[in-house]
Amino acid sequence: MSSAKVVPVILSGGAGTRLWPMSRAESPKQLLPLTADETMLQLTARRTADDAQFAPAIVVANAFHADTIEAQLGAVAAGASALILEPIGRNTAPAIALAAIAAGGDETPLLVMPSDHVIDDVAAFHAAIARALPLVREGWLVTFGITPDAPETGYGYIQAADEVAPGVHRVARFVEKPARAAAEAMLAAGNHYWNGGIFMFRADIYLGELAAHAPQMRVSAGQAMDRARHQGSRIYPDADAFAASPADSIDYAVMEKAGRVACVPVSMGWSDVGSWDALHALSHCDGDGNACRGDVVALDTSGCLIRSDGLRIAAVGVSDLIIVASGQDVLVLPRGRSQEVKRLLEAMKR
Repeated sequence: MSSAKVVPVILSGGAGTRLWPMSRAESPKQLLPLTADETMLQLTARRTADDAQFAPAIVVANAFHADTIEAQLGAVAAGASALILEPIGRNTAPAIALAAIAAGGDETPLLVMPSDHVIDDVAAFHAAIARALPLVREGWLVTFGITPDAPETGYGYIQAADEVAPGVHRVARFVEKPARAAAEAMLAAGNHYWNGGIFMFRADIYLGELAAHAPQMRVSAGQAMDRARHQGSRIYPDADAFAASPADSIDYAVMEKAGRVACVPVSMGWSDVGSWDALHALSHCDGDGNACRGDVVALDTSGCLIRSDGLRIAAVGVSDLIIVASGQDVLVLPRGRSQEVKRLLEAMKR
């Protein structure tokens, strides 16, 4: 698959539990139409549908979702060149290694994207890719820094250093999710960006860095692909070999340890849609600030996100609530506390 074109790598293995009850293991957030009529996965695939610039995508996903993913990509005429079906989740670093091997492990440039993010300004995204590509071809690992508009504590940050090419900066350091005061200080400093989890690098460079900094991960991924079962465009990595890989993110395993790492700052209307509050902020609201979808009747109600994929929801005289019904489950909580959905899930498991 060695090619001058950029190969998109779409990571679709996440569970998206913060958007329960609609997002579940059997139907995670990337496979749902949360922000538009098309699903998050379909919108992601459309961003790299330009045949002149991009090769067909490689999708890495949970084997349980194979049929759904193929159907969704087929519906938007964005079939994948390879659908790598993980036998077990091992976080992003091993998943990307599988894709890099499938891409040929050569100088092919890879664009790694989560399947469940929003990018409103695709033209700005493509311009950022164009700025990154010359350095990628030279062997740099590039991450895209999202221009921050608030001192968010739920995101990691990237501190940019000197400019190494027009619109591209060497990375000084990665910062874990900060306390509020630290986030405010970074925002004031002006050379910090949100880490959006989107990356570009050559397949061979990534695999080389992985071998240097996480050798067992590289060995396990290689063995899993050597012993993989192929069925059309589907690739089933060997389960035992892949299970032997340590589980770690690309940030920890590679990006924070590699030498030549660069950041392309970009403002492109990005969101990771990480909570119901985030979805409300992205949604088109009525004159009372309500974002309603599904069978919903709301009277004298304001500032609410109300969604249903089946049950009718009737609301009267309430404000600033999140109300979501899916299947037999109903979620009700105040806006501003949607990050606590994980607490609810843990309580229900107990």
